[in-house]
Amino acid sequence: MNRMISGTGDTQYHVIYPFGKLPDGLAYGDVRDVATDSQDRVYVYQSIDPPILVFDTHGNYLNSWGTGVILDAHGIYIGPNDEVLLCDRNAHEVLKLSTEGKVLLRMGNRERPSLQAPFNSPADAALSPSGDIYVADGYGNSIVHRFSGEGKHLASWGSRGDKPGQFTTPHGIWVDGNERVYVADRENNRVQIFSPEGDFITQWLDLYHPMDIYMDARNRIYVTDQTPRYSVYDTDGNLLDRGMSNYAGHGIWGDNQGNLYMSGNARSVVKMIKL
Repeated sequence: MNRMISGTGDTQYHVIYPFGKLPDGLAYGDVRDVATDSQDRVYVYQSIDPPILVFDTHGNYLNSWGTGVILDAHGIYIGPNDEVLLCDRNAHEVLKLSTEGKVLLRMGNRERPSLQAPFNSPADAALSPSGDIYVADGYGNSIVHRFSGEGKHLASWGSRGDKPGQFTTPHGIWVDGNERVYVADRENNRVQIFSPEGDFITQWLDLYHPMDIYMDARNRIYVTDQTPRYSVYDTDGNLLDRGMSNYAGHGIWGDNQGNLYMSGNARSVVKMIKL
């Protein structure tokens, strides 16, 4: 087991890799993303069947699900009511499921991509406090979509380019308590922030291919990039801290205890225990 200390001050962590002990007969594929539910169970979203592996906070295996449902795992988001959003990238779908794997909602046309319309290999999804669903449609498209919680398409914005409001691979997305929408605009090396209607507010630079965004209970915003590292910001974009993540850099999420979980260039998950 590899161990290191990352970060400083109030955002310093004891990094443990690998996290999660699998039973005989199961193996990790490429771990694309990770999230935790209200009980701090850890959901690992991976590229092979079963696409969802569930662990307790100590890394003990609990169960798995999703075989035959997900074609190509990418982004995961778990809302406050423990509803799970999954981006099925190459199936061109976003699904809402229960924590037991029951499909509650499907959005998109399965295995039929659309140009600058939902979806063309979507990368990530997030819920707003009002219950709307936002999708970073970032591999085949360069656009963000907004849906109602019932899956009705409400709006879209974005086009290919590097000007404000344009994207090259919108890869990660988050919505804060004021309904501001944060988008990791990967190849443009920035995070852009928008109103719920898609009006450009500002952008954060000094990032190298930002990948994912997570906001904790204290409104600190964590952004992973391909350095690989994570950067911590306040909501005004002031940089609070930075740390290395040698085994990760793709997905990031935090639990109720202030610990972080990260996925990336390894067939496992990194746990970062808050010091």
